[in-house]
Amino acid sequence: MIGSIGVVAQLPNLHRLLKRHDIDVELLTAGEYKRTLTVFGENTDEGRDKFQSDLEHTHQLFKAHVARHRPGLDIEAVATGEIWYGRDALEKGMIDALGTSEAYLMSRLPQARVLSVRLEARNNLGGRLGMAVSNGIEAGLERILERLDAGRWEKK
Repeated sequence: MIGSIGVVAQLPNLHRLLKRHDIDVELLTAGEYKRTLTVFGENTDEGRDKFQSDLEHTHQLFKAHVARHRPGLDIEAVATGEIWYGRDALEKGMIDALGTSEAYLMSRLPQARVLSVRLEARNNLGGRLGMAVSNGIEAGLERILERLDAGRWEKK
């Protein structure tokens, strides 16, 4: 999958929830456009317009970068935020060839000094969450043991 020459930004806005619970948020900035949209405060049309303008500018910079490195590419036709798969991307000139990352690495072996290549199965969401919980518990136990150990050496 290749493509997605576009720019996206999203953020939740908790302003109404905070107001409902009578919670104020103070936001201090220096510079007219330092914070155009906020998660906690009330967003304005002016802030939204400026943020959208910044996104458009970022998109123009992104397109210019791609066009500079792929001069034969019809950048306006492909910089729509869409994605293309394999042959479609090849036909559009977005890629030079089709292949796997493993095949690419193997093709580079004669020109590069490869220290290590190892393929690992990717954990599913449950595996990643389990690992995160395990790491958190381990870190917490280490902190507890450090405090207990430090307390053992304190003068009483």
